[in-house]
Amino acid sequence: MTRIIAGFAGSLSLQVPRSGTRPTSDRVREAIFSALEARDAIHGARVLDLYAGSGALGLEAASRGAAEVVLVERAKPASEICRRNADAVSRADGGRHPVRVRVVPRAVAAYLEGAAGPFDLVFIDPPYDLAETALAHDLELLAPLLSDDAVVMVERSSRSPEPVWPAGLAPERRRDYGETTLWWAAADQPARPSQPE
Repeated sequence: MTRIIAGFAGSLSLQVPRSGTRPTSDRVREAIFSALEARDAIHGARVLDLYAGSGALGLEAASRGAAEVVLVERAKPASEICRRNADAVSRADGGRHPVRVRVVPRAVAAYLEGAAGPFDLVFIDPPYDLAETALAHDLELLAPLLSDDAVVMVERSSRSPEPVWPAGLAPERRRDYGETTLWWAAADQPARPSQPE
């Protein structure tokens, strides 16, 4: 069973697609959100959840104080479950914590090509069989959409190589949890030229 771990919707059960997705385990989500809260990266953030599946990562961020969440999921059954889960989270607190959650039923690359940033926090949890070249393309499209202090988390199989990081994204660390590896990166904007005094 997948559930919201903490925040105003804590312990709320989420629906999960019957097939085609691989929900992030509670243990890994707890590690992700512990790290994010330690760097104060959630409250008031504009969050993007790519390959959203059930929407659990983005909706956990919503429950913990994100200002806006966009869930991008191409598969129709999964995007419909994202919508239902988003509605359940929105109702969980009786309207006391307004958060905007939008579900986009499109392919990730197609969404990123027309998206308007900036995003402060991005989760990328693609199917493990997604080609590394496709992931590299997604990251390249994402980089210009990030805020100056954005955090990006990529979840992959522990057997997958390190993602190819484009200009604008700097890798920070790797964490392994059994078959799952989390790759953390931060926005790396080019230094602005100093102004003459």
